[in-house]
Amino acid sequence: MTTTAVLPIIQFRDKSLEPIWEKVQMGQRLSSEDGVTCLQTRDLMSLGQMADYVKRKLWGDKVYFVFNRHINPTNICVLSCTFCDFAKKKGDAGAYEMGMDEILAKLDPEMQEVHIVGGHHPDWPFERYEGIIRGIHEAYPTIRIKAWTAAEIDYFCKRFKMTEEEVFGRMKDAGMVSMPGGGAEVFSNRVRKELFPGKNSAERWLEIHRMAHNMGIRSNATLLYGHIETLEERIQHMILLRELQDEAPGFLAFIPLEYQVGNTNLVPRQASSAEDLRTIATSRLMLDNFPHIKAYWVMIGEETASIALNFGASDLDGTIGEERIAHAAKAASPVGLARARMLKLIGDAGKTPVERDALYNEIHVYDS
Repeated sequence: MTTTAVLPIIQFRDKSLEPIWEKVQMGQRLSSEDGVTCLQTRDLMSLGQMADYVKRKLWGDKVYFVFNRHINPTNICVLSCTFCDFAKKKGDAGAYEMGMDEILAKLDPEMQEVHIVGGHHPDWPFERYEGIIRGIHEAYPTIRIKAWTAAEIDYFCKRFKMTEEEVFGRMKDAGMVSMPGGGAEVFSNRVRKELFPGKNSAERWLEIHRMAHNMGIRSNATLLYGHIETLEERIQHMILLRELQDEAPGFLAFIPLEYQVGNTNLVPRQASSAEDLRTIATSRLMLDNFPHIKAYWVMIGEETASIALNFGASDLDGTIGEERIAHAAKAASPVGLARARMLKLIGDAGKTPVERDALYNEIHVYDS
């Protein structure tokens, strides 16, 4: 979708943004240096105006949300990632495994999407993961299922000696329609070696999403920021995603995920709201071939997420209902937001709320 957007008159305090603004107006792709300049600027309002202009060209005043539920079937995991407060080992206090009845009890036929990710369980057979998808699809055929990160797909391939085509084929047959973007973290070998050495590499994450797109499975992409990554690494992550979207289109949305300090304490404090807004706005400018940028309220909070809707974000994610991973790291957001609350957050930003499904089909456009 392309709409007509009024060209704002921007009074730049940071003159280094002016040549970037010229590129944006001419539809030219931003460079790595441009991206770092955006992440470094203190002229937050000018950066936001540029990003909002790009967003308005795509979607006008529309901002999307989904009536959804996050389900994390287990937190038992073979990995030991330094940044993760969610994963447990078998026998640990707080370790859990959900049965099918418990999973189905969390769903409602009115929901448009269920988002499923969890730990890399050491004992579950592939049929159990497959059965979760099939069980949900059979019980609630109208709910679109978004499931399994690239890290989980990689684990399935290695543990069960299956090809990616076999894994995706069986999951599609069971009812999966799209993939979440988790597991990307940040595409830096330096960071990977220090924080999550057992997890799939950047190349492997990109390869799996390329295969998914080529098999007709749409997906999201994420970036975990605000820990030990550099600004240059943050931008390189975006560029690699942009290149894959050029090569094998299929990404629906990019979701910047603010690192939650929790108990891991990789850094002394959370990223600031200004850093959140800079990252969201910069991603809108850098990722010119991505339809949507999300303001993920679970991690950045309701107030910042609402402001981000004027800084390039066109999606607020969803009502979620229950989410364990970010909240295991002590995310300060409410555990769930009702539809009415989503409408208010979008309305407070001066935008038009649009309820969607997992593939961004419009369900209902609300009065702004």
